[in-house]
Amino acid sequence: MTRVVAGACALGIATGWNVANTGAIAQSLAADYGVDLATIGLFTTALFLIHLVMQVPGGRAADRFGPRRTGFVGLAVIAAFNLVVLTAPEPALAISMRLLMGVGTGLAFVAGAEYVRAQGGSAAAQGLYGGSGLAGGGLALAIVPQMEGWLDWRAPWWTAAVVAGAALVALAAAPADIRRAAHVHEGAPPPGIFRDMRLYRLGLMYAASFGLSVVAGNWIVTLLERNGGRSTGAAGAVAALALLLGTVTRPVGGWLMRQHPSWTRTVVASSVVACAVGAVLLAAAEPLVLSVVGATLIGLAAGLPFAPAFLGAAHTRPDAPATAIGFVNGSASLAIVIGSPLLGLSFSLPGDGRLGFLIVAGVWLAALLVLPSERELGVAVPQVAK
Repeated sequence: MTRVVAGACALGIATGWNVANTGAIAQSLAADYGVDLATIGLFTTALFLIHLVMQVPGGRAADRFGPRRTGFVGLAVIAAFNLVVLTAPEPALAISMRLLMGVGTGLAFVAGAEYVRAQGGSAAAQGLYGGSGLAGGGLALAIVPQMEGWLDWRAPWWTAAVVAGAALVALAAAPADIRRAAHVHEGAPPPGIFRDMRLYRLGLMYAASFGLSVVAGNWIVTLLERNGGRSTGAAGAVAALALLLGTVTRPVGGWLMRQHPSWTRTVVASSVVACAVGAVLLAAAEPLVLSVVGATLIGLAAGLPFAPAFLGAAHTRPDAPATAIGFVNGSASLAIVIGSPLLGLSFSLPGDGRLGFLIVAGVWLAALLVLPSERELGVAVPQVAK
């Protein structure tokens, strides 16, 4: 199982790295490419949009061809197009290649989650995989700036290609896919996958945990700069708490699901409430200690539902587990794509962003109304003897 988790986590790290690597040196890239920061932001938007679109197709590919094989293809796509970008600092080239990289990250991330599950990994192993995706982004933010002096504008691309290459080696050393008796629904969407309300409940839960935590995290710096008078460095440190602490609690959530399955629904509900409280504390903006506590609550709580969401999706649709995982993960991605600009608009309203964070808190609490059942979360419900 160690090799299984190592191979899967390599997929997660490679995916997370490519999401964060250009933002790590955005200002330097803008100067080297001769464009403004908004254009550099498109480097991330282009990748993330295609990553979103690829969630269900990526799951279908993993169901049909096997998650390990699908993961190989995803990593190869990531490595190849990062190498192409190295040919010239041309914005159009970078954006077009980032679109194609999104195909690779979409395939790789869903494949990693299904690979752990299909190989018999525990809920804790699934949570560890989830943490690896966040860790990949954090490592990129820390390492890419250190490589800039040596590699200049090529730093994001070279490092991403190397990480993808290392992930290919780790995945090659991992066990082969467990062959299924038959491939179900080959070449066509599984029946009813887009009408299955159980998946929508799981998707809404995951969107309300991970998705909204990213939406809030992206705007914490601006909120604290404008309302709390904080420096960019101090505000950035607070924002990092909301995005990186899930690296710890995603495995913890999986461990709790394994050790205390009867707690799962309560843990998920409590995490949503904690995120809402965190958003309210952030809306206060000052004193700083409230912002730190608020960001910490969001970062820790948002990671707990990862394993229940993904394992619940696979349990709900055993005929197409990876497709179901992709559907749920895509829900969070959609929340990020839609929610980030909407929260940004709240800075033009009274309160300079505070109202937006209060609305986000309300959305978190509203998610309790559609909380999945224990069965939908992948928790076995004891049968009553008759």
